[in-house]
Amino acid sequence: MDARPAERWQLPDGIEELLPGRAGALESARRQLLDHFQRWGYQFVIPPLLEFADSLLVGLGEDLDLQTFKIIDQLSGRMLGIRADITPQTARMDAHSLAHSGAQRLCYAGSVLHANPSGLKASRAPIKAGAELYGVADVQGDIEIISLMLDSLQQLGLQELTLDLGHVGFFRNLIDNSGLQTDQAQVLFALLQTKALSDLEVWLSDNVSDAGLQRSLLKLAQLNGGREVLTTAREMSDNVVLHQALDDLDSIAETVIQRFPQVSLYFDLGELRGFNYHSGLVFAAYSPGVGRAVANGGRYDDIGAAFGRARPATGFNTDLKTLLSLLPEPPATEPGGVISAPASADAGLWAAVQQLRAAGETVVYDFDDEQATGRQLTQQADGRWVVE
Repeated sequence: MDARPAERWQLPDGIEELLPGRAGALESARRQLLDHFQRWGYQFVIPPLLEFADSLLVGLGEDLDLQTFKIIDQLSGRMLGIRADITPQTARMDAHSLAHSGAQRLCYAGSVLHANPSGLKASRAPIKAGAELYGVADVQGDIEIISLMLDSLQQLGLQELTLDLGHVGFFRNLIDNSGLQTDQAQVLFALLQTKALSDLEVWLSDNVSDAGLQRSLLKLAQLNGGREVLTTAREMSDNVVLHQALDDLDSIAETVIQRFPQVSLYFDLGELRGFNYHSGLVFAAYSPGVGRAVANGGRYDDIGAAFGRARPATGFNTDLKTLLSLLPEPPATEPGGVISAPASADAGLWAAVQQLRAAGETVVYDFDDEQATGRQLTQQADGRWVVE
């Protein structure tokens, strides 16, 4: 049914438009970020807005599948997906289209579409900018990506930042030894995310018979705070792999303190953001007054296997629309910043206007005297056009 005329200006929930001013500020931030990424050696790529759903979603878990709009391709009859995340696309490009054997650095900026908002007041059409590093397995790759994220946010003017560090390996290790069914593990996952300790304790009592495992899972929900969290975690397990993860977190913390002394550190080993495809370290940057992360990322070494070439991988992304609310207001146009010219087909006027534009000036033809303030192009007695 057609919408009534008075409703045709409305947009769907979670979908917004950016008008002049805000649109310009967002584009300026996008350009600034991409230029900064490229100064770090990250090459710009433009993945397609939609792909075959089976390649767009393979190996990424149910969460991203539920967030992806799907349509039938009129040409092939196959299911297409409108991307809800760009990271998997860059993983495909690294594994198949580029097939580089060494370290590969890629960056991007583009719109994604979510079937449901990812949080309270979140846009369903974020504009994501991010960077991905492939082919580097050790902690130095994670340090580079985290440093790039923090440095990029500071370049945009965000100075008060908190870096949240976690590792999904602790939850994976406990789940692998728990004997829980998949649906039980999903309930446990949700309880750990909410950190509702009383509800978690009741659920563990009803579903986990091993008292030691109960204590470990309850303790995991409380492993958050300062650097002392790493010491507590070491005492919980003698697992060599988990101790290596703690060593990596310690190395990252040391480097962040050295490079970004004004950034606060917070550790949360029960943080399971992106659990379905992250394979180790997860991290996020927070800014005061924002209820969700302004940028986040992590390691996702397993994703490339779905495209025939498993590669170590780590990366981060940020939503430019979220950043827009935090960035300083763009400076107002200075009086006289726009040059007005009379609406005339005079060839000499056209040449003068184009010369000014080539020199970086903003020149508009003055219709109905609407721009007739500030500087104006006027014709002299000798026929020349000059700015007055």
